[in-house]
Amino acid sequence: MSTPFGIDFGNHNSVVAVAKNRGIDVVVNEVSNRSTPTLVGFGIKNRFIGESGKSQQTSNIKNTVDNIKRIVGLDFAHPDVEAEKPFFTSQLVDIDGKVGAKVRFLGQQEQFTSTQLAAMYFNKLKSTVVKETKATITDVVISVPVWYSQAQRHAVADAAKIANLNPVRIVNDLTAAAVGYGVLKTDLPEDKPLTIAFVDIGHSSYEVSIANLKKGELKVLGSAFDKNFGGRDFDYAIANHFADELDAKYKVDVRSNPKSFSRILTSAEKIKKVLSANTQAPFNVESVINDIDFSSSMTREALEESVAPLLARAHLPIEAALKQAGLTKEDIDFVEVIGGGSRVPSLKDTITEAFGKPLSFHLNQDESIARGAAFICAMHSPTLRVRQFKFTDVTPYSVSYSWDKQTEDDETELEVFPAGSSYPSTKLVSLERTGDFKISSKYTNPAELPAGTNAAIASYEVKGVSPAEGQSTVTVKAKLRANESGFFTVESAYTVEEVEEEQEVPYEGEAPKPEDYEPQYKTVKVLRPKDVLTVVVSDESLPTAELNTYLEKEGQLTSSDELVFKIQNKRNEIEEYIYDFRAKLDDLYSKFVSDSEKEDLMELLSKAELWLEDHEDASLGVFTAKYEELASKGNLIKGRYLQAENEKKEAVRAKKEAEEYKKFSQKLKDQQAEKPEQKDAEGDLDLD
Repeated sequence: MSTPFGIDFGNHNSVVAVAKNRGIDVVVNEVSNRSTPTLVGFGIKNRFIGESGKSQQTSNIKNTVDNIKRIVGLDFAHPDVEAEKPFFTSQLVDIDGKVGAKVRFLGQQEQFTSTQLAAMYFNKLKSTVVKETKATITDVVISVPVWYSQAQRHAVADAAKIANLNPVRIVNDLTAAAVGYGVLKTDLPEDKPLTIAFVDIGHSSYEVSIANLKKGELKVLGSAFDKNFGGRDFDYAIANHFADELDAKYKVDVRSNPKSFSRILTSAEKIKKVLSANTQAPFNVESVINDIDFSSSMTREALEESVAPLLARAHLPIEAALKQAGLTKEDIDFVEVIGGGSRVPSLKDTITEAFGKPLSFHLNQDESIARGAAFICAMHSPTLRVRQFKFTDVTPYSVSYSWDKQTEDDETELEVFPAGSSYPSTKLVSLERTGDFKISSKYTNPAELPAGTNAAIASYEVKGVSPAEGQSTVTVKAKLRANESGFFTVESAYTVEEVEEEQEVPYEGEAPKPEDYEPQYKTVKVLRPKDVLTVVVSDESLPTAELNTYLEKEGQLTSSDELVFKIQNKRNEIEEYIYDFRAKLDDLYSKFVSDSEKEDLMELLSKAELWLEDHEDASLGVFTAKYEELASKGNLIKGRYLQAENEKKEAVRAKKEAEEYKKFSQKLKDQQAEKPEQKDAEGDLDLD
């Protein structure tokens, strides 16, 4: 069975957690970090994803794609793509209308869609969890920002499928954190719920959700966001401050050199963290550009001045979330804050002022979303028993459904899920149909949508509609649903027919004894399901054929990466063997090798060292054969050494046993000497 796990899909770093019988654990990566950089790098032989990509991002900057969360699922013409370009060092390109990245990979130019890039990253996270837990991993819950469109949610779900994962749910970031809070907090009221504001200031966006919370139940009342407000905006404000200072002092243009500006940005992130706890901090970047070693410093006041435009709008998402929830700040009982950006003192002060009450930090600021996502995944598991917890989210924008006009009195459009309504939710509509028809879902008020959001959500073909003989129409029941992942769908459709049934007439007055009462029945006409109809969906998710193509491609790339990793490990193994054995010939093995043997072995090791330099691109089989060749010669000497060591250990053991036997024998003699002399019946000593 699959072990449930959750992904906090972050823009800078992501966190994964798994649900087990004993609780929920955050999984550490290959370098024991509890979060993994969200980026994918491309090299001459293989990909570098996560930590490996981060370690060589500066040297491979044009072929490293980060900020994946910001572009996944977007059309290339979307205004957000243009706004994101300054944050990218790789080239964004148009791939069949969708945004992707152009990189140099395996010695040639390649293009990958944003969905493929997300899939590569999810696949890396999956392999990390598998290696750490030794468990089967299939089911996953992935958290996304509340501002993600239907297209972006579908793209994340598709990316999970390309990574051979089953996305059982796509959940909003703060909803996942709130679920984790509600499950772990044991003193929640059972009747009147608490009203809690959850605030998340991440790397690239700022979200607020207002929720009612009581024991075993969560209801999100309202959410709002600023998707261009986060930790990276603080980093860039600091970086630009020092870039201006550097340019003015040394007459250079550091922003024109991506590698140089990347170094400044990395140091800006570090000084931001230092200034969260200190009032002043140094700023140093070695060989930043033209061999210039740049040094400066910044005070907390200067930082706050640099980010003043950001702080000036920090109250807006709070006010918007309260408005959607129909509450005022006085109605809020607690304010729970998470996200790395929330550690900035001036930002905490601004949020405190906006709510008019102190902030709470009961949740882990970096891991609470992943833990909540893992718990939600466990709720879907057939093998794990978890605490019952009911939760609903809120629809940010009104959604309407429309259908073909087939009868004269037919209403063709209906607002089904108003803005602010809870989901998951199901509505059943009855339509009089003459034959097959189409249903479309769309946002009711396109003017309210963020710029670039497509008002059309999906279309559905309902097939198999056939009125009864002699009838011009048939009643169709369509089940419209806002499902657990926030997707608006037509879940099913079926025809109904009118049938006559016998129903018992209720007895009026005092109920008689059963033996004195004979039930009365009447014939009534009721609607009963007749034919299940076929619903063909056309939405923003990838077509099956394209999804399978990407799935196969990712499998090939993963196999190739693994082969390169094995080859590199075997090469390193040979190199390590050469240096290790050479050192041991002059030390541990010196007594067990003749001068001529040593000379031959040294020559063999030197030749192997030169061979490695000339065979960078050898296959795994060739490297394996070379290692075995070296080991077969070296094992003769190693065997002599081990034999001598074993003999030495045997001698020590034998000596120890002899000493212990000697001590035991002496102890017996001493015990016999201490016994009183025994006499026989005549009083003589018994000497036998």
